[in-house]
Amino acid sequence: MTIMIRDTTIVTSNPQRELLYNSAIVVDGGEITDIGPTEEMELRYSGCELIQGRGKVIFPGLINCHTHLLATADKGILEDYGFPTTLRFPTTGRGLLDSDESNIFALLACIEAIRSGTTTLLEISSDIFEYAESLNSTGLRLLLAENLADVDGSKGSQLAGGFRHVGEFEFSEAKRDASLKKGSDLIEAWHGKSEGRILGFVGPHAPETVSPELLRASKAMAEDYAVGYTIHLSQSYKEIELIKGLRGVLPTQYLYANEFLSDRLVAAHCRHVDSSEITLLGRFQSSISHNSAIGARRGAAAPIRELLSAGCTVGMGSDNMAEDMVEVMRSGLFHERVRCKDEMYPQPEDVLEWATNGGAQALGISEHVGSLQAGKKADLFIVDIRKAHLVPTLRIVSAFIHNGMASDVTDVMVDGVWLMRDSKLTTIDEDDVVSRAEKIGHRVWNKLVDDYPDIPFPIKLPPGPL
Repeated sequence: MTIMIRDTTIVTSNPQRELLYNSAIVVDGGEITDIGPTEEMELRYSGCELIQGRGKVIFPGLINCHTHLLATADKGILEDYGFPTTLRFPTTGRGLLDSDESNIFALLACIEAIRSGTTTLLEISSDIFEYAESLNSTGLRLLLAENLADVDGSKGSQLAGGFRHVGEFEFSEAKRDASLKKGSDLIEAWHGKSEGRILGFVGPHAPETVSPELLRASKAMAEDYAVGYTIHLSQSYKEIELIKGLRGVLPTQYLYANEFLSDRLVAAHCRHVDSSEITLLGRFQSSISHNSAIGARRGAAAPIRELLSAGCTVGMGSDNMAEDMVEVMRSGLFHERVRCKDEMYPQPEDVLEWATNGGAQALGISEHVGSLQAGKKADLFIVDIRKAHLVPTLRIVSAFIHNGMASDVTDVMVDGVWLMRDSKLTTIDEDDVVSRAEKIGHRVWNKLVDDYPDIPFPIKLPPGPL
């Protein structure tokens, strides 16, 4: 059935950044077939399902280039104790989830993602097989990357945030082989499934947990499967200290020395890269996932202006504990203006570009998504703009980036299918997932505290689910 959303405002995010007023968008077979003035579209198309769009604005779906969905189990705790965390437990709440519970928290995260206008996300985690089917059922566009690492955790004392000292690092060939097999198995099982809505990705974890051999093998795997690959990069001073101790160079230089940099790479964070690292990333046209909201929580900001100037593509990601891409965009705007001491850069349209087209380019899917144009996939979200905090609608992109909230998003579509309609999710039983996640979250964190009574914990947990 052909759908026409009429009498609306369309933020195209096309190369000209056009805004179309009193216009209509036509969707058929999962694609956008036409966009233009409502009167013209109505003459061209008859027999459509007509949806009234007056008082609404249609945006291209937001693209989350870096997330860990199960980290929602640690919400409210790990945001406030540094990275690597100063909490001394050997794991976190998410580490105690069983398979069924992992599925619940994956769905919980997807609820928040959909409600904030996200249509595509790159999920990086261990054992994604356990909940991949649940992710598929949400209807989101997905790129799945199994977490690859070959550091031998049995050789040193570990905390939840990583190793304590350089001397505790040893690498295991057996672990490397097993990790690579899990990564390739995930790609073999899911790449191209659901009519191409799900794609594989390769995810070596971080410079300090990945040997030179695994770096090179990860890149080779991505090239063999013709997919992208990603790594956490320069996300903490601890990482920099460890790599300088282990390798004698900065993290990006370690990647360069092992021929890891390329235009397939999505480097996440890049909070503390120096000018030499920025030059290297730009030379290879690598992409950056600017995880601004979690960066702000960590008191750090990636040098986005410099990375763009060097030739990098910038996308955006939520990373840990939260999936609200509206918050991510606003954090990105504010953080960069404060960092640059610039009242006018970036502009809201720049940040929307990072969260849509930039993300699509970074993930290698810009031919299909990232803007609202005829021939592209019908991935979009709709905002109710008749809210006190959004009017007057003199410059709607600015109003939404500066003042919008996830709750302003009323409808979300992926591949022409509604994932949320009139503020109600269509693919997830939201009440059931929220209820179960609340109970599970309390269980795992209470168990962690009870299992390690001698480890200081500065939080008094509530007596039970609220």
